[in-house]
Amino acid sequence: MVDDSKSRPDLSALRIDRDRQESYSGGKRLKTILWIAIPLLIIAIIIVAFASISPTKEVRLTPASLLTKAQAQSVLSATGYVVAERQASVASKGTGRLEWLGVEEGDTVARGQIIGRIENADMMAALDLAKANLEQAKAESTQAILNYNREQQLKEKGFTTDASLEASRAGSESASAAVKSAAAGVKAAEVNLENTFIRAPFDGTVLTKHADVGEVVAPFASSASSKGSVVDLADMHSLEVEADVSESNIQRVEVGQPCEIILDAYPTVHYQGHVKKIVPTADRSRATVLTKVAFTEIDSRVLPEMSARINFLRSDTLGAPESNDTTLAVLSSALIKRDNRSVVFVVSNNKVQEIAVTTGEKLGNLTQVISGLRTGQKVITSPPVDLKAGDKVKIIE
Repeated sequence: MVDDSKSRPDLSALRIDRDRQESYSGGKRLKTILWIAIPLLIIAIIIVAFASISPTKEVRLTPASLLTKAQAQSVLSATGYVVAERQASVASKGTGRLEWLGVEEGDTVARGQIIGRIENADMMAALDLAKANLEQAKAESTQAILNYNREQQLKEKGFTTDASLEASRAGSESASAAVKSAAAGVKAAEVNLENTFIRAPFDGTVLTKHADVGEVVAPFASSASSKGSVVDLADMHSLEVEADVSESNIQRVEVGQPCEIILDAYPTVHYQGHVKKIVPTADRSRATVLTKVAFTEIDSRVLPEMSARINFLRSDTLGAPESNDTTLAVLSSALIKRDNRSVVFVVSNNKVQEIAVTTGEKLGNLTQVISGLRTGQKVITSPPVDLKAGDKVKIIE
């Protein structure tokens, strides 16, 4: 009998393993889901990250400043220095060793006053010699005139010749010329002697002293060991302020325009002044024009070379305002309206903060701030319309 189990082929290997097929299908689906989910997750993270980062705005800052009434009325401000219109470095006209100096810094002198003297013994001796020569010339002239008169009398009587008369006349004229020459020599000696005296050219105050007794002085400091000037002298009544005004703003300045002068040394003292002169040339390296401002009234506190600030007022202003009361103000462009309130924006740690303020009157392109800000606090100028508290900003200098 034939065994059927051996004659039939083994088909068990062709059986489908359903558990394995299901496992394979599940892994394939998982990979597909991951390939789709991971990019979507990355995109979602990027979107959230960008959504959380607000764009940085660029802003400019301006400080809240204390202003006087004059500053509020000013059309332009500039800085400069106090200088004396009449100022001179006084030197000797002669050359020699300084023998006497009679002034110190701060002394007041009058025009023509002798403030120093160089050694002049030789000049005095030369003057004495010139005077002696003059006396001798006068005596010889007198003798020549007498001889000429005598010759004239003798000629009238016929006791002399024409040649002798002409010789005596020539001698008389020569003697007279010698007298004039001797007189000129005396004058020259007097001038040389006068040159040894150092005199004040005008009423003024001694600012600095450059030479001491015993030093050699010369008109042009011809050597390294000689001094060119003895003292610097200034007329304190001619003090004025020289300020450099930018070419782009010079059209705001005119001669006679009222000004307020504030010295850095006395910031609470305000002097009235006016534009005295606009120098008709510009400094090409600095693009400025020199403007001279005169004091209406001046006192002893004003000194040469002091730094000063000039507020150029409107031409229709009748002098600088007398009141020195100050008020806090900011540029009007820094103020905006939010919910019927005036607000400004300040920056802290590159983030915007909103501050409500109480405003007062307008002061040109400025607005008075009564409360809400402190002096020197910086606010954003011309803030963007969509600017709000918490925004990140970048400050532009």
